[in-house]
Amino acid sequence: MSASIPSPSASSFEIGSLELRAYGLMVALGVLVAAWLFSQRFVKRGHSPELASSAIVWAVVAGLIGSRIYHVITDWRTYQGNWGESWQIWQGGLGIPGAVIAAAAVLWVWARQRNIAFTDVADSVAPALPLGQAVGRWGNWFNQELYGRPTDLPWALEIDPEHRRAQYLNDATFHPTFLYECLWNLGLVVFLLWAAKRFSFKPGRLFGLYVLGYSLGRLWIETIRVDFASELLGVRVNIWVMLVFFCASVVYLLWGSRDESEESDSSEENDVSDEDSTETDAIEAMPEDSSVEAQITYDR
Repeated sequence: MSASIPSPSASSFEIGSLELRAYGLMVALGVLVAAWLFSQRFVKRGHSPELASSAIVWAVVAGLIGSRIYHVITDWRTYQGNWGESWQIWQGGLGIPGAVIAAAAVLWVWARQRNIAFTDVADSVAPALPLGQAVGRWGNWFNQELYGRPTDLPWALEIDPEHRRAQYLNDATFHPTFLYECLWNLGLVVFLLWAAKRFSFKPGRLFGLYVLGYSLGRLWIETIRVDFASELLGVRVNIWVMLVFFCASVVYLLWGSRDESEESDSSEENDVSDEDSTETDAIEAMPEDSSVEAQITYDR
């Protein structure tokens, strides 16, 4: 038998009479590491730790609600006729696009109410989001869900029969898409932190790079996944959403580059105009009897 990655035999742990779901624990751990990195970066921008904590609370609440709503909407057939399960987050089922959209909307309002530039919040959270996502994805490993097509690669993931789709009952190992996304997100974290130090971006551009990088990786991963998903025109809804994210981020970043180019050209024109004006004023201020000498000096 070829090498493979085993799946956990249990998705929950018991501490006395308390049952803890591994999925929920990994999501909570992801939130904690993301909150830590965001707080560090936000405070470095001159904001207080109290403001950072306030932003985190609002973002977490909005993100959880938004991610669950997104999941239920895009996977509504699972809950049709049994809508009582739609709020059972600990059973799995959180949509990252919904979390990003909801948290961004709430933080935009939060920032406006406190006279804080929303771009400060967005750029501070840019590398924190993929860090939290990388950790949280391990919850899917415990639940044996969101795996990819069958494969016999050395890093293939073992999936128990009860967690396989009907058409894959005879296949034992699959692409570990949770691991692919985890590694992609960690690479994105490193890139964003490096880029933030290496380059001087206009406000909001770092967050635009996050959206671009995440959507690009997610588009690739969605083409591998074989779990049930709602489709639009024969294409997974998540792919459509990621295409929108990708295109929006490209337009945003390109438009920002255009603005920077126009500002640079305008600045150069103003500098040349100021130099010409200064030279003209200096000549006009000279006495008439020294006009010839001034002209000779100027020609040099």
